[in-house]
Amino acid sequence: MEYINVVFQEVYKIIFLLVPVLVSVAMIVWLDRRVWAFVQKRRGPNVVGPFGLLQSLADALKYIFKEIIIPSSSNKIIFILAPIITMTLALIAWAVIPFGENEVLANINVGILYIFAVSSLGVYGIIMGGWASNSKYPFLGSIRSAAQMVSYEVSIGIIIINVLLCVGSLNLSDIVMAQENMWFVIPLFPMFIIFFISALAETNRPPFDLPEAEAELVAGYQTEYSGMMYAMFWLGEYANILLMCALGSILFLGGWLSPIDLYPFNLIPGAIWLIFKILFLFFLFALVKAVVPRYRYDQLMRLGWKIFLPLSLIYVVLTASYLFYFNLLPTI
Repeated sequence: MEYINVVFQEVYKIIFLLVPVLVSVAMIVWLDRRVWAFVQKRRGPNVVGPFGLLQSLADALKYIFKEIIIPSSSNKIIFILAPIITMTLALIAWAVIPFGENEVLANINVGILYIFAVSSLGVYGIIMGGWASNSKYPFLGSIRSAAQMVSYEVSIGIIIINVLLCVGSLNLSDIVMAQENMWFVIPLFPMFIIFFISALAETNRPPFDLPEAEAELVAGYQTEYSGMMYAMFWLGEYANILLMCALGSILFLGGWLSPIDLYPFNLIPGAIWLIFKILFLFFLFALVKAVVPRYRYDQLMRLGWKIFLPLSLIYVVLTASYLFYFNLLPTI
């Protein structure tokens, strides 16, 4: 009986985490559209519900009732598995994201490695969807996405090393607590900028949305998908975007820590601060989408391998040298 109670408690925690994440995905889609409309001086979603807040719900209902079409020439099993894998991997990565000092589903000591491993696996869902469709546009889109995600994961990994050198721990809660006196965005500001741009490329966001460039590849690896299977790709993509915003907030912006340890700021719960920082980073994501034109593919690869990778490596050497020279390296 005690074992069953423990299982029910864990299931409750998982549901308590996943439901807000899924609701947040619906809300940030609305925010994304509103920001884009604001930049272009138009209204955006404003009909369904107050201020158009229920537009995402209406879209979800539309996808639920739309017919799922599976191409006759596709590899049907892999075609069906691809969006499931993409969405599942996007959601399970949230297990190690801390919303407070003890508010985390799985407070493991290798939280960073866990997120890095799960996000690296995400490319398989896209490759499977593109290949299983047995169509040239999805296949080209999936190849682009695989090369793009692998390229920018390298620079993100090296950027994270800078943070780990300053903390001496792979635990995300320890990384947040190490920023009590100073957020890492101040000493590591160039790395924060490169992380932000790399996160745009990692999540296939404009100006790096080459895998689904509608002018060239119709909808890229999603071209042959419809109904809820298309919506699962869509959910996975936005869940990944929120995850990268959360990771950027934890690594550089102090996570749940208040920016000012004074009344009334110190009365606001830590989870609220983290949500505010995530929304701020997502607002920047949406602004970039509305303002910056799409890169060419050769420019995308050159930026990742010839600019970001050398700069990240140089900054790792500088960070390690500074910490070693002033005897500031943390004990592990």
